[in-house]
Amino acid sequence: MERSWMLALMALAGGMIALQAPINAGLGRSVGTFAAATISFGVGTIALVGITLAVGGGFGETGGALRLPWIYLIGGLLGAVYVASALFTVKTLGAGGVAAATITGQLIAAIVIDQLGVLGLDARPLTWERVLGVALLVAGTYLVVTK
Repeated sequence: MERSWMLALMALAGGMIALQAPINAGLGRSVGTFAAATISFGVGTIALVGITLAVGGGFGETGGALRLPWIYLIGGLLGAVYVASALFTVKTLGAGGVAAATITGQLIAAIVIDQLGVLGLDARPLTWERVLGVALLVAGTYLVVTK
């Protein structure tokens, strides 16, 4: 897939994440915060099972996951922490604030991961341009949340 298409795909997915917090917050008003997070993950799990069966080749190779280091098995836990946090904070921060803080946290963690070259990724140097990009994003997050 061409780089520009990958960028467009992730921008679209990012837009969907911006929808996630207010949608889940609406669900949370009806069933409670943690029940809403559980329902959200349940619906997502059903969708992923369907995708895995339809186009992912099924579940034949999943036993190999048990031979991986534990860190590779906590992705769902990290997603659950995000969904629960977004449900808890969206009323105070708004959808824009949640999205801005999420993206800022993601970028800061990602450039540290890149710098260290951990989790199977090649190391990428921390440059002044990357630091400037993060600083601008932090400033933008401040403006979105406080103004």
